[in-house]
Amino acid sequence: MSKRYVIIGGVACGPKAAARLRRLDPEAEITLIEKSDVISYGGCGMPYYLSGEVKELEELWSTPVGVPRDPQFFKKVKNINVLNNTLAEKIDRKEKKVVVTNLKTNEKQEIPYDKLVLAVGSVPNVPPIKGIDLNNVFKLYHPYDAEKIKSLLDSGKVKDAVIVGGGLIGLEVAEALTKQGVKVTVVEMMDKVLPKMLDTEMSMLLIRDMKKNKVDVLTGTKVLELEGDNEENVKTVVTDKGKIDAQLVLISVGVRPNIKLAEEAGLEISENRAIKVNEYLQTSDPDIYAGGDCVDNENIIYNRRLYTPLGDIANIHGRIIANNIYGKEEKFPGTVGTSICKVFDFNVASVGMTEEMARKENRDVVTVLAPAPDKAHFYPTGKPIFIKLIGERSTGKIIGAQVVGYGDVAKRVNMISVGLYYGITVSDLANMDFAYAPPFSPAMENLIVAANIMRNKIDGIAKAISAIDVKKKLDNGEDFILLDVRSPKEIEMMSLPYENVINIPLGALREKYGELPKDKEIIAFCKISLRGYEAQRILEEKGFKNVKFMDGGILAWPFERKMK
Repeated sequence: MSKRYVIIGGVACGPKAAARLRRLDPEAEITLIEKSDVISYGGCGMPYYLSGEVKELEELWSTPVGVPRDPQFFKKVKNINVLNNTLAEKIDRKEKKVVVTNLKTNEKQEIPYDKLVLAVGSVPNVPPIKGIDLNNVFKLYHPYDAEKIKSLLDSGKVKDAVIVGGGLIGLEVAEALTKQGVKVTVVEMMDKVLPKMLDTEMSMLLIRDMKKNKVDVLTGTKVLELEGDNEENVKTVVTDKGKIDAQLVLISVGVRPNIKLAEEAGLEISENRAIKVNEYLQTSDPDIYAGGDCVDNENIIYNRRLYTPLGDIANIHGRIIANNIYGKEEKFPGTVGTSICKVFDFNVASVGMTEEMARKENRDVVTVLAPAPDKAHFYPTGKPIFIKLIGERSTGKIIGAQVVGYGDVAKRVNMISVGLYYGITVSDLANMDFAYAPPFSPAMENLIVAANIMRNKIDGIAKAISAIDVKKKLDNGEDFILLDVRSPKEIEMMSLPYENVINIPLGALREKYGELPKDKEIIAFCKISLRGYEAQRILEEKGFKNVKFMDGGILAWPFERKMK
């Protein structure tokens, strides 16, 4: 007798599990249940539909050759029965049946299963804000949400938009709406955007670029109320720092696991309020599996389970679930928290712990901020990237990285992601054999340079201070010297606007070091602080005791600068 596999959820994990099961078991009866009429869609593409880069909404649920992945496609190509517009209302674990309702006809049906997969995703967080039910206040959770937003944009009625939440989707939509000629304000309650991905100085570099692109960013700001006009259309966002005009508001404050069906069926729920699964993605019922955004994952760096709602992870879950159901035993190894996005031309990627998170975890933290071109410096298409490595001083292990900038950040964060799975140390990274040619990277790959800086810090050779700590010293009125060792031509183009800045080019420092006081702290810097580090070593050689260089140099300085 053929096996009966029932899968609830038709977006990422569910279709992947169904397709893999069909390849493994040609005789099985496979049923996919989805409450929407659209299945197997790429939700991460919705911001690009709003921007106009994706021309037709249907592209989000079509194959690479343009065939819609609808119920007919799944039946004809994969012999999978799809019940769309169908709500799974109850799981009868004793009888091994799922009770469903057709949302168009209200007809109820019982579907028996041998193995059941819960791929029910997440539900958007909705903050308790007065006026959140006004017209033209949206969430971006489903392609039809994108369609409604696009229709409003096309009406020409939107001049100002407010995005509540500075996470991945919020920032991608900020770009999309700006490209449509809308004045956008991002309101984020935390003190930085992408707070789960970036440390403060890296977030500030992103915000600086967003402001160049005419997006207002209000961090540390709370939305209190949405005000409407006489027709119940949103017109104003009231924050604790003032009012903002808006004819469109997007609420984008994250998601949480959809556990309703599982909880009602008596399945165990984790501490993160997700469906609890083991390393085989099996729930507390051995005949029910779960994956995607409805479960949490073991995080290899934190050594505990965290909620990681990402489309790529959901697809990996789907394949592993199918393998285990069929008897091809496979464990899900866990995650390291790899994320990436593009905001205008500024690329942002992170993996593992941020410095802030690592310090909260009481890790013995050492960090590096290393800016440089993503290709050989003489190659004409090189673009700047900024790498922040987070390491553990006591073990020498890399525990996180952030890579931002206009160049290729993806391959760098993916290199670190692979390394984190295998416990890579800073010495391992420094000696990696990465591919090199000028069109692809510098001869010393950016990550290798960053790793060597970290090794020098751990060994006590390099003595650095972060831009954030330098700014604190300036704000506190501390008496120290900022030593700019760049050339006069460089300084003419860009400089720091502070009275305690002294300029001695690096090439003249061995002759002019006597002009510097030995009884003051000296913080040297240059464009990226390679010369700043050289200056630290020269001054120490000359007997100076309190010398550091500024991590990342003036290129990574996220505060005020004088520009020509």
